[in-house]
Amino acid sequence: MSTHPGTVDPRGLRLGAALTSVVLAVSLGTAGVAPALSTTLLVLQTAVFALGAGLGPARSPYGLLFKHLVRPRLGAPSELEDARPPRFAQAVGLAFAVLALVGVVTGASVLTLAALALALVAALLNATVDLCLGCETYLLYRRLVPREAAGA
Repeated sequence: MSTHPGTVDPRGLRLGAALTSVVLAVSLGTAGVAPALSTTLLVLQTAVFALGAGLGPARSPYGLLFKHLVRPRLGAPSELEDARPPRFAQAVGLAFAVLALVGVVTGASVLTLAALALALVAALLNATVDLCLGCETYLLYRRLVPREAAGA
């Protein structure tokens, strides 16, 4: 997804959001009929979010898939994006996935379904209309909190 440190190819981000949407939709759709499958998919997506938040979206499984299989067929992007907002978005996705897992472990199915549904809506918005809610939240935070206050 990236050619320069700290930047990502936005096409890779959209692919990652599309794959996330599929995984979350299947997890949500199978929660009542195949809970083991639903939970397995949720655990895998949680790991993808954790890697994206920790290592950056370009080094997440979906980012590596894009880098090695898709991008060579597309060529260089016309522009790159700052990796910090998508990395923050991965952390937000991770928080929702962890909430969903807490719901699974505690038997709070409403929590599981709500967290999955919210994460799915965010991923679908990113994949379909290029609106990254986590990225927008990051940018809003950066505007409202001066760098000095954020570091203190």
